[in-house]
Amino acid sequence: MFSWSGGKDSALALFDVLRSGEYEVAALLTTVTEGYDRISMHGVRRVLLEQQANSLELPLEKVYIPQNCCNEVYESRMRETLLKYRGLGVSSVVSGDIFLEDLRQYRENKLAQLALKGLFPIWKQDSIHLAERFVDIGFKAVVVCVDNQCLDKSFAGCLFDDEFLSRLPPNVDHCGENGEFHTFVYDGPPFHRRIRFEIGEIVLRENRFYYCDLTSFQP
Repeated sequence: MFSWSGGKDSALALFDVLRSGEYEVAALLTTVTEGYDRISMHGVRRVLLEQQANSLELPLEKVYIPQNCCNEVYESRMRETLLKYRGLGVSSVVSGDIFLEDLRQYRENKLAQLALKGLFPIWKQDSIHLAERFVDIGFKAVVVCVDNQCLDKSFAGCLFDDEFLSRLPPNVDHCGENGEFHTFVYDGPPFHRRIRFEIGEIVLRENRFYYCDLTSFQP
């Protein structure tokens, strides 16, 4: 089982897992917010998430959560889904976490309660190296959300490339591991087809986060 956000860290971790040949990915697991019908946190439309899964040729398991979801509801719905997959033979859940110790501990504790193991393929790797490697091996991503306490509006909607990385302030992690920004990956080594989209409106939510809307490309 693979915890999939649709962003660069997930994509790089998935690439490493698939390349290792040690695991079979049963499904991509993504939380989608009801009402918005978008990937939770990243704000990407569900249709684009589904196109990612189709291009990766992997099953997609969507866990729907309500707006302003509390931890109790989130954990209950995730538990129900993970128990279903454990019954199908899944033994581990992969995440693209890099260095947030409390987040890893939270994931491992919750998985252990279900007799599941957490796998972290890019854990403790240098963020600058990971970001540069992501670009160098041919991944393509667009920045879909920025925290305006860390970056200004101009970063939303940018391609995640060498120019973007060169513009980052010194206090911003190159992979946005502290939540400074989020991305949507639309092409790269594991993808069989490029995801086609159009850049839409950039909106401010909660007076803090700039979201860049992406719409599925219609020729």
